[in-house]
Amino acid sequence: MDVLIVGAGAIGTWFGRAVDATVAFADVDADAAATAADTVGADADVTDLEGTDSYDVVCLAVPMTHVVDAIADHADRAERAIVDLSGVMDPPLEAMATHAPTLERASLHPLFAPERAPGSIAVVRDESGPVLDALLESLTARGNTLVETTATEHDGAMETVQAATHAAVLSFALAADSVPDGFETPIYEELRSLTEQVTEGTPRVYADIQQTFEGADAVADAAARIADADSDALESLYREAAQQWQRDDCADADRSTNGGTTQ
Repeated sequence: MDVLIVGAGAIGTWFGRAVDATVAFADVDADAAATAADTVGADADVTDLEGTDSYDVVCLAVPMTHVVDAIADHADRAERAIVDLSGVMDPPLEAMATHAPTLERASLHPLFAPERAPGSIAVVRDESGPVLDALLESLTARGNTLVETTATEHDGAMETVQAATHAAVLSFALAADSVPDGFETPIYEELRSLTEQVTEGTPRVYADIQQTFEGADAVADAAARIADADSDALESLYREAAQQWQRDDCADADRSTNGGTTQ
């Protein structure tokens, strides 16, 4: 099986190393494509972004704000299957159905930074088949866990998992002042650790997430409610938050007991 990976960044490179296939990279930055091919090694190659050569599989590993256009540009180079790794699911799946209606189609979202692989991968199989099955089997063989989902469920979850979470951490990073050594509390230490982790990333990626998914406004509204609350109101908000997380924990336990959506 041969795979064209459009996008030679960290996620595209990870995919090239994780799948059992011969891969070629295409990128607007030819040097990045060459670096990705060297990192994957074996028979990995580089090809022209504007080329016409075809492959068993085309994988779009481009930013989520560009994935729909990339699918339109490169779907005709896929002979058997097309997938994306952009991190949003509904728009690319619609684009794949439009531009590659006869092919196997799936959207994958690795829920981890490539350097922390293996991990959980959200998967929507829009049109299953033997090629996609083989690709996904190679990912599980690398120690990854597939989380079967729907585009609606995934994109809705990302409003909390990514947009709201990142907004909360970045807001803390912007609002917090430095404190003298010895004044740290366990909760502060955890937030500082999260801040360091988030701010080591690529700013454009976080900007794309905020542009694509709602969630930051909810964090801002909650912070405003806390800032405006008197003592009694704050106690009420505290209890509301505790009850919300208790409900979420119970729901997670129910999903686990009933088998959930994971494989």
